[in-house]
Amino acid sequence: MLSRLLAYVVNNLQVIEKLAESRPIRRAAQLTAYALTKAQIVGRDTSQRVMRSQTLRQVRQEAGRVPADLEEASNRLRRVREAFVKEVKDGWRDERKC
Repeated sequence: MLSRLLAYVVNNLQVIEKLAESRPIRRAAQLTAYALTKAQIVGRDTSQRVMRSQTLRQVRQEAGRVPADLEEASNRLRRVREAFVKEVKDGWRDERKC
């Protein structure tokens, strides 16, 4: 019964128009648009920061080398991990300041 009622409401153009004109639905649409826009801006800023980061350069540099032995490869991965963790922590601190 509930599914039929919901299907009727969703498929009824007049009901949809009335809902779209209501203040709560308009406000929900505004908040959704704001959240999406804010997420896009933050994502763009974060990706630009990552592209400029020392960690990305280090990963590219380390990936280009062939390790002589397993211990050297392990040390490289440890350095990359430490650099990555440092970048993430710095990013969190920067975001908290804003």
